[in-house]
Amino acid sequence: MTYHEAHKSHRAGWLRAAVLGANDGIVSTASLIIGVAAANVAQDYILLSGLAGLVAGAMSMAAGEYVSVSSQADTESADLAQEQQSLDDNPEFEKQELAAIYQERGLEEELSYTVAEQLMAHDALAAHARDEIGIVESGRARPIQAAIFSALAFTVGALLPLLTAWMFGGELLITMVSVNSLVFLAILGALAAHAGGAAKIKGSLRVTFWGALAMLFTALVGSIFGIGL
Repeated sequence: MTYHEAHKSHRAGWLRAAVLGANDGIVSTASLIIGVAAANVAQDYILLSGLAGLVAGAMSMAAGEYVSVSSQADTESADLAQEQQSLDDNPEFEKQELAAIYQERGLEEELSYTVAEQLMAHDALAAHARDEIGIVESGRARPIQAAIFSALAFTVGALLPLLTAWMFGGELLITMVSVNSLVFLAILGALAAHAGGAAKIKGSLRVTFWGALAMLFTALVGSIFGIGL
């Protein structure tokens, strides 16, 4: 019989970008629509504001993710280059350093040197990147992937409250956008938690609470500058 554990940490990169993008798309667009609608303006202006928010938000998410993850990738590359230089200049010291790490984790001294030597013979840089620096291939920064996932997820998230605002006008608009957006957020939180192997209820409550808070504040701002809710 064989047994395989299905770990989910390798999904952290794209899952973070997708969840963050979709969550921002729902919250920011729904809050924008509710805030403008609370000022008692025509539905056309509400939809135009929501569409502008969708485009601006998607581009902002893509640019922000690309820049931030690129900075992380640059740092990783610099660390790997420095480590490779150390391996070239003083491989014996690097082997001792790796062995010391394994000793701290519980290996006996002789065994730690054997493990360090064999791993370095296989791929010295990968061994030091993983055990000394903490860089693993599945967790490497991928700027383009993060930017694409964020922009697409934001667009999908923003379309949900925007379509709701298009379908329901007048007095129902604020109520329907609020309710539907909170439902969308709850589903998103549960799906993200499921994909990451975490508790679904906790994930749903977390994103729903902050989404409701954002919509409440923007509704208050809109009602202050408009005629009222």
